[in-house]
Order: sequence, then structure tokens, then C-alpha cells
Amino acid sequence: MEGLRRGASILFVNDKREILLMLRDDNSDIPYPNCWTIPGGLSEEGETFETCITREMQEEMEIILHEPKLFRILEFKGNVAYIFWQKANFEIADINLHEGQRIQWFSEEEINKLDDYEIAFGFKNLILDFFEEQPFAKNLLRKLLKFNYSLIIFL
Repeated sequence: MEGLRRGASILFVNDKREILLMLRDDNSDIPYPNCWTIPGGLSEEGETFETCITREMQEEMEIILHEPKLFRILEFKGNVAYIFWQKANFEIADINLHEGQRIQWFSEEEINKLDDYEIAFGFKNLILDFFEEQPFAKNLLRKLLKFNYSLIIFL
């Protein structure tokens, strides 16, 4: 498909149930300048979406991803984006940011207070869906159930 832009982004969620957002550069040559977004970028020729997000996080923030989980596939305005998620509890001060103005953790309440136009690519609804669906909590629940089942068998 000619003209189709392919990319990947990632929702980092910490133990406080906050999502990491990046403030895009204030440059009129890029889409959504000076807006918040979830970290990510465009894929290179022949690159898988998982490889794309892994590379982007190494390049933009020097973060090494550990098995990011797919949350959603979005198709909009001639673009396709794979949205991954991963638990992360890093300190902002420890991140070497190479793109964007800064990064910040946001609670669901703080996301709700932002106007739609303040979050790039219409990602506000995606982020709110993520908070509502809570895949991070389901993963924890699965681990707890597996642990309890193992404990029952042991006893």
C-alpha cells in the first residue's frame, strides 16, 4: 500500500498506575508540535512492529524493552500503528532523552484533565481505554492465580 505509514508506540505503566508521556519538540515541521504523546516512531523498511518499538526506545530514551505486549492495532489517516505496553518503574531523571522536550508520568485523572488537542494523534482515547481495560492488572491477576494454584498443589 503506497503512502501507508507504519509505526509503533508503547504505553509504559508504573506501579502507581501512571502512564509515561513525551512532550514532542516545538517544531512546526513535525505533526503535533509541543503536544504530549506516547513514545514511539515509524518503522524502517522490512522491520516488524516489535523490532520498530524496541529500536525506537533504544534510540530515543536508551531503554531496553523486555517482551512488550501488544495492546491495540490502530489504523487512521493512512497510518497503521501497533500499540504495545510494558510495566516500567524508572525514574525520569535516569532517562537519557534524545527526542522530544521531556517525559513525564501521568495519572488517569491528569490525562482526563488534558484537552484532546494536547495529546498528539488522538491518543487520549487510546490512553483512557488502556486505563479502563487495565491489561497490566489482568497480567498481575494471572500471576497471582497461577501462584495460588501452585501453592494449593504444594499443600
